[in-house]
Amino acid sequence: MVKTLRLLFFKFLQSFSDVLPIILVITFFQLVVIQKPFPHPKETLFGFILVIIGLFIFIQGLENALFPLGERLAVEFAIKGNVFWIILFGFTLGFSTTIAEPALTVISQKAGQIAAQSGVIEKASDSINNYVWGLRLTTAFAVGLAGAIGVIRIIKGWPLVFFILIGYSCIVIATIFAPKEIIGIAYDAGGITTSTITVPLITALGIGLATSIRGRNPIIDGFGLIALASLTPILFVMLYGIFVFGPG
Repeated sequence: MVKTLRLLFFKFLQSFSDVLPIILVITFFQLVVIQKPFPHPKETLFGFILVIIGLFIFIQGLENALFPLGERLAVEFAIKGNVFWIILFGFTLGFSTTIAEPALTVISQKAGQIAAQSGVIEKASDSINNYVWGLRLTTAFAVGLAGAIGVIRIIKGWPLVFFILIGYSCIVIATIFAPKEIIGIAYDAGGITTSTITVPLITALGIGLATSIRGRNPIIDGFGLIALASLTPILFVMLYGIFVFGPG
């Protein structure tokens, strides 16, 4: 019991050390640069404490649940030896974690509101909802496709660099033809996928699959799925923009 408490306390200190640089930066600019005290010091301090506690609990959840679960599922599918189900698992895992991502929901709704205010789309609620859901489904499909491609890459042992070079080459070409209203949203969509849920599960999938296949190195072959998951939404959202608005 004492050993467990010591371990938890040590991990809590780690979470505090992770947040401490952010606290110091915010405090420095507030007091030294802006030269004004915090408007609500008690609420701000309480918020910092909640962030530290939340980060501590979140990391424990990753270490004790999400990572082991993702790795175990990948290993079980690899043992079954059915490539179709492994690929389908990679797709559905990427799609489901992304479509439920709060950050994607927020930025899609904000993009829909701004597009309506700017006259890019109609201000009717149906048009905004269709635009928002189009962005969410496109991004989720792109991440799911990245998961499926990543699984195939690990199974076949293909180098990651070729996928990165081809993917970003396609992004550069798509940027030339994409309408200007969608380019910024598309590049932000790539960052949205690096979320608190998608990253650990997709990474665990890659590591578990690479570990269970003979001849694969978990370090070399297990990682890289997040790079694909960040790349594909940029391309697909721009293609979505070309489909909705026409070429730029």
